[in-house]
Amino acid sequence: MESSALIQTDRLLLRGWESRDCEPFARLNSDPRVMEFMAARLSRAESDLLIERIECHFRAHGFGLYAAELREEHRFIGFVGLAVPTFEAPFTPCVEIGWRLCAEYWGRGLATEGASAVVRHAFEVLGLDALVSFTVPANIRSRRVMEKIGMTHNPSDDFDHPSFGKGHPLRRHVLYRLRREPKM
Repeated sequence: MESSALIQTDRLLLRGWESRDCEPFARLNSDPRVMEFMAARLSRAESDLLIERIECHFRAHGFGLYAAELREEHRFIGFVGLAVPTFEAPFTPCVEIGWRLCAEYWGRGLATEGASAVVRHAFEVLGLDALVSFTVPANIRSRRVMEKIGMTHNPSDDFDHPSFGKGHPLRRHVLYRLRREPKM
């Protein structure tokens, strides 16, 4: 596994993936609370494959979903980072900001802290002009993070996610956007 650029916050280290992340990542991806708004919980093999896809994304784009670690405890707690969606929608191509943290770390502001640092990295280091994030309407926790990092929601941007068939309860998604502030 390959390490990438580091992003540090007061409490988090956002880093490249390491082999020691596989087991806790698999636990996270099999947790029904964490995966409530995802298509399905992942098996260990599917979770390991997701890490491989994340690393391929880093190689292809120079950015990706960073492994998130508590700095003081050196404990893996999930991911925060950037991804290029592979599906077609009215707002693609684009770069998405996203996060997935172990449920035991929810409610501490860690997703917001990590996402804020990733936004700065995206705009100041990578030079991106805009980011999107999306989820199902009922995912209030993620929507709050989107709002706390300055993203805005326009209901006219909401869409049916092409990964879910007609009638699927997770098909409808809300879209949030954030644009880089022009330099004065």
